[in-house]
Amino acid sequence: MPATINKQRLLTQLFTAFKKSYEPGEAPPRPVLEQFIYGVCREGATTEQAERAYRILQERFFDWNEIRVSSVREVEEAFTGLPGAELRAERLISFLQEVFETTFSFDLESLQKKGLKQAAKQLSRYQAANDYVVSWVVQRTLGGHAVPLDPPTLRTVQRLGLIESEQEDTEAVRASLEHLIPKARGPLFSDLVSHLADEACWDDEPNCSACPLAGECPTGQEACRAGVPARASRPKPR
Repeated sequence: MPATINKQRLLTQLFTAFKKSYEPGEAPPRPVLEQFIYGVCREGATTEQAERAYRILQERFFDWNEIRVSSVREVEEAFTGLPGAELRAERLISFLQEVFETTFSFDLESLQKKGLKQAAKQLSRYQAANDYVVSWVVQRTLGGHAVPLDPPTLRTVQRLGLIESEQEDTEAVRASLEHLIPKARGPLFSDLVSHLADEACWDDEPNCSACPLAGECPTGQEACRAGVPARASRPKPR
């Protein structure tokens, strides 16, 4: 019980710490197919980075079909600055190709009429799908309770102590987080953790002294005891 109470207090502090300094705003509603594409942009990236990549895709290409028939190099340019840009481009083209071959369109709204489990199962069959993207679509468009987990999110929640350090199974980690986080706050949680990972909880040498949760975070407490100074910027990209 004490561990659960501590985690709930930490979550409350997470939501309040960034209330004034960071407001991600409400994301626009997107159809299933577009949310899947946005999920490909968003994985391992911040909201701002994903928005930029998604906007470039919409501005540089006439429609989704033009992206489908474009080269990986052409599509990759939209993901400049994001980790794994080439792989993202390959996944996006592959996804659009599969959708077109199976539906002869770029419309997956029929999934809205299926149950959450069936819809998620069907999405997971696409070669471009992975656990993160499927969870993202479930959370943002299908109305389910799912917490998308990419490396920055996993790293941050583990350091904060929201999950046990020995937990490695993604499904078990997600189940633990979904038990702690109310469904209505799931999207905000994902955005805040992503922001925290980008601002302070870096992969290499986290800037704990600049983190507003350092006093409650086990990793932050250890860094403060060791007298690790705050840094103005990260030594290298995350």
